[in-house]
Amino acid sequence: MTLDLLLSSAWGPLIIFSLRIVGVSLSTIRMLLAVRGVKMFAPFIGFFEVLFWIIAVGSAVKHLDSPLHLLGYAGGFATGTYVGLRIEEKIAFGMAMVRVVSQHGGVELAEALRERGFGVTEQAGFGRDGKVEILYAAVKRRDLPAVFEEVQTWDPQAFVTVEEPRAIHRGWLKK
Repeated sequence: MTLDLLLSSAWGPLIIFSLRIVGVSLSTIRMLLAVRGVKMFAPFIGFFEVLFWIIAVGSAVKHLDSPLHLLGYAGGFATGTYVGLRIEEKIAFGMAMVRVVSQHGGVELAEALRERGFGVTEQAGFGRDGKVEILYAAVKRRDLPAVFEEVQTWDPQAFVTVEEPRAIHRGWLKK
């Protein structure tokens, strides 16, 4: 059975749906990796992303009179976006800059994070309600749950922000 016959059959909308999931997931991952500076894999991923797209869009355009083919295309796009983001979340590639503003337990939190192998910079500050301790740590994104766990242990009321640094030069990072 040729690809055209298969895509024209009752299985066509499901195949288009599946192709869009894979293609859009690859697109999402490719863009996020490129933004994070991982340029080596982007062209390779892009090749397969466009290959799946051409097959899916070609079939959807051939069958514009079929609501199921169009739903397969649109539904695959939406689902692929979700799947791509979930995959990237699980991969957790890259670094994060964590800032913790703590009224209670900042010094203890800094020590606990250091004991877990993280580099932490402490700074004294003054907030709306008085003195605070401000902690900064550059961590791997996959280590964020461990950092949040320590924050919860030492100061559940701490104000925490996470940013994505464009570049990190020198300093101390957990091996």
